[in-house]
Amino acid sequence: MIGFARARLLLPLSNSRGRDERIEDGYVTYQPDEILEVGAYTDEVGQQLLSKHGKLDVLGGTAASTVDELISHDGVLLPGFVKAHGHDHESPIIGMVKDVPLTAWLDGAVNLFTRFLEERQDALSAELGDSPHFMTYLKAKADDLYYGITSAMTHHCNFSKYRVDELARASETAGTRILIAVGSQDRNYYEKLLDIPHTLAIERLDRAVVKYADNERTTILPGPDQFFSNGPEILKALKAWARDHGTLLHCHSSEELGTTEWFKKEYGMTPVQYGHHIGILDEHTVLAHQVQTTAEDVAILRDTGTRIVHNPLANTILGSGMPPIMDMLEAGIPVAISTDGSGSADNQNILAAARLASQYQKAHHQRAQNLPAQQVLEMITIEAAKMLRINAGSLEPGKAADLVLIDLRRPNLVPTRKTNVVENLIWASDGSEARFVVAGGKVVKDDYQLTTIDVGDVSQKLSWLATELDSYAEQSGELRGTGAPR
Repeated sequence: MIGFARARLLLPLSNSRGRDERIEDGYVTYQPDEILEVGAYTDEVGQQLLSKHGKLDVLGGTAASTVDELISHDGVLLPGFVKAHGHDHESPIIGMVKDVPLTAWLDGAVNLFTRFLEERQDALSAELGDSPHFMTYLKAKADDLYYGITSAMTHHCNFSKYRVDELARASETAGTRILIAVGSQDRNYYEKLLDIPHTLAIERLDRAVVKYADNERTTILPGPDQFFSNGPEILKALKAWARDHGTLLHCHSSEELGTTEWFKKEYGMTPVQYGHHIGILDEHTVLAHQVQTTAEDVAILRDTGTRIVHNPLANTILGSGMPPIMDMLEAGIPVAISTDGSGSADNQNILAAARLASQYQKAHHQRAQNLPAQQVLEMITIEAAKMLRINAGSLEPGKAADLVLIDLRRPNLVPTRKTNVVENLIWASDGSEARFVVAGGKVVKDDYQLTTIDVGDVSQKLSWLATELDSYAEQSGELRGTGAPR
């Protein structure tokens, strides 16, 4: 049956209609693979839709055969949010090792946790009734859907790079779309994680891409962890693989000051200059963070067409700093806004990430016109989808049937009307107002309840896992090995 969603306000965010169009009493019809119609609703339109499709499966309602059953919600319909960079192994480490810089946090939280999962895999699986990796990733997908994220590029690094299957299964269970940037490291990292020889990373990609070749909502691509943790041979090999397979290449870059400064001394150039020198920067390369950026870096990024994903929540919490976003945008460099992982950002509230990105640029440059609400909303929808090369991010016929309905009955969003709806989404929303979420034409969040994930069960198991992790951390001692040699 064809799906039907109707709300008091609708934001198509499409190029064909005009990205700033705001429709009162708008509707969307959809099937599993695509959106069919988008527009302003009238009873005459409703009758035409019923005549064309027969009964309609009404979002938040029942199968409708009359216009009276084509109910409207007091909300705003817009595309499902697109997360252009994140990590799905971090929900259990929220709050661990805080108030330290990136590399200390990676050793004390991320590497420790993923090593814990690897070393205790059998015992944890017996207690949880499934792989602890899968349960962790399923919680991450629940976090995404809670905030209305229907598509994500997951940078699958550290020990998690060996667990592509569990991540793909979690995303399929949740109903989301995922791009898995499969990680690699061959130097300047925790020794048990090194890909030596570097062909191990290629073999990992080869296995995964064959396995998921027919899965339209799972994409495999190379995800070298950092420039400092991957040498020239492995980086060039991964870029060659990406070109041969027609995929993106995704990498962290210039995130933390200390390691970036060490890199410049070690290599005699910035990470961006290095990437350009070995020939891996182009319009199919996506760099996450890019905080420590020189004027020459900006010129290289512009000239090569390299894409940037800005993660303001993590950049501020870890004290990494903020990239020169206005310089990048003025140079014509494509920029998306994202959340990073839950451990560094403490949540997946992508509207909060958009708000912080805008607030910082306004305050830092003392220019209120910087990054208006409309622009940052596009940077978590249509611009992010364009960067990831996925058929999503806007509501228009032929696009993926991914949409979210934000509840406008919440006190913090009253009053919302056509003239201020975008501004309220960015400035007034607390991120929890995603009442309905549709992913791939399937209702995955129905009146605030997830339909594909048993949140109570997952939360209970993750709470137990976090307690076990605390005990493991006390017994295992300090783990060191990330970033510049100490």
